[in-house]
Amino acid sequence: MTYNFTVSPDFNPSYLSGWFIFNTWLQRQTGEAIHLDLYDDFDLQRQAIAEDKFDLIYANPYDASVLVREKDFVPIACPAGKSDEAVIVVAADSDINTVEDLPVGLRIAATKDPDVNMMCMIMLEPADLDRNNTTTQHRDTYVLLAKDLIRGEADVGFFLEETYNKLSRIVKSQLKPLVQSQIQVINHVLLLGPALQHRQSEIQQALLDMATTPVGQSLLESLSFTAWAKVEPEDTEFMIDLMDTLET
Repeated sequence: MTYNFTVSPDFNPSYLSGWFIFNTWLQRQTGEAIHLDLYDDFDLQRQAIAEDKFDLIYANPYDASVLVREKDFVPIACPAGKSDEAVIVVAADSDINTVEDLPVGLRIAATKDPDVNMMCMIMLEPADLDRNNTTTQHRDTYVLLAKDLIRGEADVGFFLEETYNKLSRIVKSQLKPLVQSQIQVINHVLLLGPALQHRQSEIQQALLDMATTPVGQSLLESLSFTAWAKVEPEDTEFMIDLMDTLET
């Protein structure tokens, strides 16, 4: 039997090879055939999730909610010491220096990463801005968001903080961050679907042991991780409840 694995499309493209290496490592650890299927489009991946095409998912917080509560996935690990934070960015030559400077009719460039967009919309509230008095143009990647800002085709961009920090020095020199979230308890999580849950304890322990070997450390570095941390179901439930609260 072949199991299918996917990764949330918001990962930095520079980690593409790292995920394929990780998948190979996972196959060796489990002795199972695991196929990695990556998407660059949130909608296409969510359609595949709805069709029950995956058994293992490195999910963003929004998708984790659906997978845990509607698809019976269980959380087993998350990157140690990492949380998902969002940052609102403008062009470096913009006259805007604080959120309160942002005008009604604001042009927003964003991906379809729902947790990032949710956090950024919350951070617009001091300027009395919401979806009713702003316009949003969606882009497939964060690099395209940066280009929109640099070309003056958007006023602000909504970025995953880690991805913004990984932009090239030349690109970042043409941008400036306005405000960053500091929620600290929202994060991506590795989830197992029902078909793989009979291997849950083995897979979880293998992940937790990765950082103890040179090969594992190198692999983790290729994903920009230092280690995997154990996740209990109640940790993910708390995160999901928090996100539900923030959305209301």
